[in-house]
Amino acid sequence: MNRTGDHDNAVLLDRFLADVQARAVRMAALALGDREAALDVVQDAMEKLITRYADRPEGEWAPLFWRILQRCILDTHRRRKVRNRVLSVFGLAHGRADPHEDDPATDEWRDAATPEPDRALEDTRFTRDLEAALSALPLRQQQAFLLRVWEGLDTAETARALGVSEGSVKTHVHRAMAALRQRLEVYR
Repeated sequence: MNRTGDHDNAVLLDRFLADVQARAVRMAALALGDREAALDVVQDAMEKLITRYADRPEGEWAPLFWRILQRCILDTHRRRKVRNRVLSVFGLAHGRADPHEDDPATDEWRDAATPEPDRALEDTRFTRDLEAALSALPLRQQQAFLLRVWEGLDTAETARALGVSEGSVKTHVHRAMAALRQRLEVYR
């Protein structure tokens, strides 16, 4: 490929990453319960996509990126599990605060100019309850739901991203939807 083609590809990749960044951080934060860890995981996933797959066709980037992100999230879970096990052996494990308690970062979602304060309050409550419901899902269900429903990946792309069968994706999404419906019944 010539220099112009390389530059064009880099610009397209930059646009792709800018487009998925906020959603990826959100997804990782829900999975990890920690925004700072989510930022690190997303940065790692983006770096891996750039260094390993930048030369791939643009249409392959989304499934590759989401697959890399899923691996990074799972690796972080594994490292935490091992660290916690080691710390507990030495009696050093301390209880951590609930990562889903009031987060100052949610203040940026609030719209102070909303003419209907009751509606804004209801939306804020729904957002908080939805996040709590998503966080309560088992990791595979949560990630399958987010990739399939929120990201709009098809079943095959979601299966590749998660490294599972298409049938497994369907099962995880179905179970996630059922659990979310049950937890969010008051909003029906």
